[in-house]
Order: sequence, then C-alpha cells, then structure tokens
Amino acid sequence: MTRSSARSVANVVLISAGVAAAYVVITTPPLRRLAASGLRIWLGASVPVYVVSQVREAWLQSARTA
Repeated sequence: MTRSSARSVANVVLISAGVAAAYVVITTPPLRRLAASGLRIWLGASVPVYVVSQVREAWLQSARTA
C-alpha cells in the first residue's frame, strides 16, 4: 500500500467515525444537551479571546507604523 492510498483509507475511516459519533450525539438527548452546553461554553470563551488577541495585534501593528 502506498503512502497516498494509506492516507486516503485513514481519512475515510476518520470521516466515518466522525459521522457515526455525530449521529449518536444527535439522536441521544442527554448527549445532545451536553454537546450544546459544551458548544456554548467553547464559543463563550474562545470568541472573546480571539477578539481580544486580534485587537491587541492591531494595536501593536498600528504602533509600529506611527
């Protein structure tokens, strides 16, 4: 088996596992609630951190040109 075909097989296996896991989470109400609350926490934490880092980077870049 060549490297590219092995990589393709691995990608298909990972995609299949991801689809199966998503199906189980979507069809099981307790897991769906857990995933929704995790998504809210993740978005609530990562989006403000991203915005603050972008503002800081813009601030630093504007100071260099002045």
